[in-house]
Amino acid sequence: MTTQTMSPAVIRKTGLEAVAKKLGPLGMVRFLQQFETGYGDYSKERRQGLKDMGIHEIVTEIKKKR
Repeated sequence: MTTQTMSPAVIRKTGLEAVAKKLGPLGMVRFLQQFETGYGDYSKERRQGLKDMGIHEIVTEIKKKR
């Protein structure tokens, strides 16, 4: 069976088994903790947060953080 014909559930199960085999149970948990689905609309929130800033202010803020 190839990944082309595997269902998403089978791919997920197979992937988790591979990660667990390579990293062990604790390593697998630590790996999975790196990913979160999040929530909200990042693009909308970002536009809202930057709506009162001009390009020069944005560039200045970026340079401050470097």
